[in-house]
Amino acid sequence: MNFEEKTTILVIDDSDIIRTSMTKFLSEYDVEVLTCNDGLEGLQCAVESKPRLIFLDLLMPNLDGLRLLKVMKVLEDLKHIPVIIISGHTDKTNVLAAMEAGAEKIISKPLTKEALIKAINEVLGNDFLNATKKLAQFSQIEKEKMNKELKKYFANSLGQKKLTIKQSVENKNKELLKLIIHELKGSAGTAGFNQVSELCKEFENALSLPNNTWDDINLLSQNLLTNLTQIEKNLLN
Repeated sequence: MNFEEKTTILVIDDSDIIRTSMTKFLSEYDVEVLTCNDGLEGLQCAVESKPRLIFLDLLMPNLDGLRLLKVMKVLEDLKHIPVIIISGHTDKTNVLAAMEAGAEKIISKPLTKEALIKAINEVLGNDFLNATKKLAQFSQIEKEKMNKELKKYFANSLGQKKLTIKQSVENKNKELLKLIIHELKGSAGTAGFNQVSELCKEFENALSLPNNTWDDINLLSQNLLTNLTQIEKNLLN
């Protein structure tokens, strides 16, 4: 496959960890990965690049994934491009809404390389990624190095995330708190921090219960922040 024929895959997700991990996952294939961090930027990029495939998160600021999907499916230049939804919210209502809006497939966070490759091959054809496989394969040492880099990248992002969690609790801003916990749940699992991902899942469930007080939420946030601080100490010191 030469440069002119290189396939473009667009990833639209507000999580920097998800965007980075998907780029790394696909780095052994001869594809160009473009990334955008919100729906409006993603729409512009899709129009300009006309990718072969789009990965789209449901919960994003400015223009959420479901509304963006509906817009793309009525635009002549974009409506034929297959879209795979990636989201931590894969309940029945969201699945039905996304499929009705035109999504080809839905995969849940935290992402794994196996699930990603399976979804791409199912949508683009079983031999698609094999045909784009680079001749040089990564050694086990190189793969371990990539995983370490991804973990460190995640740890470096925690300062701002911790600050947002603290401010959301102090200001009793439940919507912002839901957004950051959702993003953290997916990115932590993708980076290999499954315990943090599970804590975020419990946190999300607690935020959905009407009888939980802000004292309860504060205790959950303190537990989560302690775990995030420990990750920073282990990887950054």
